[in-house]
Amino acid sequence: MRGEPSCPKCGGRVRAPGLFADAWQCDVHGAVHPMQPVVPPSVEALSVVVHRAQVPVWMPWPLPVGWLFTGVAYAGDDRSGGRATAVACSGPGPLGGVGELLLIAEELGVGLGARFAGIDGPDPGPAMSVDRPPQAKVLAAGRPTPLWHVSGTPEDRAVFAGEARGLWLWAVVWPEQTGLLMYDELVLTDLRDAGAEVELLPCGALTPRLLS
Repeated sequence: MRGEPSCPKCGGRVRAPGLFADAWQCDVHGAVHPMQPVVPPSVEALSVVVHRAQVPVWMPWPLPVGWLFTGVAYAGDDRSGGRATAVACSGPGPLGGVGELLLIAEELGVGLGARFAGIDGPDPGPAMSVDRPPQAKVLAAGRPTPLWHVSGTPEDRAVFAGEARGLWLWAVVWPEQTGLLMYDELVLTDLRDAGAEVELLPCGALTPRLLS
């Protein structure tokens, strides 16, 4: 399941740095931070991403009752480190059924959040109405963090975005009604700051959301 690095914006193939370019290249998007192949969720896989990340690795902590960790991904390489991270969780939805949550932290312009949100990127930009009150709030690393609804996304999901620790924070939830989770002021921990309790993280099967 190792696969090959891909473009964080479109999932297309990328070329490694070489004689004529010192960055990974996508034929459509030019220089990019490559999204690394996704591996099955485990504490070990999560630890690798946490160790390489130059941006937060956000996770609801503790996880909501009945929820599981279902995958992690990052964009970057051994030289640059992780410039975007995505953590997936799933569990009972607030209105029944199974809900899924994807939390993305990224530097400006990486485009991984927009890809999972299903919008043209690389950043939320005009799709966020920041002149209006935020629709949701989370507690990110102990700080109240407003999130705005992102418009123009596919109907099967709800997307929120804001800023935390000077970087983009995206929350993408499936199905759309699972977005009710975001109104409960989720507590998010940057796993780079977490301790040994992460070793007790309950893991589920890999979500296909990270492979789209």
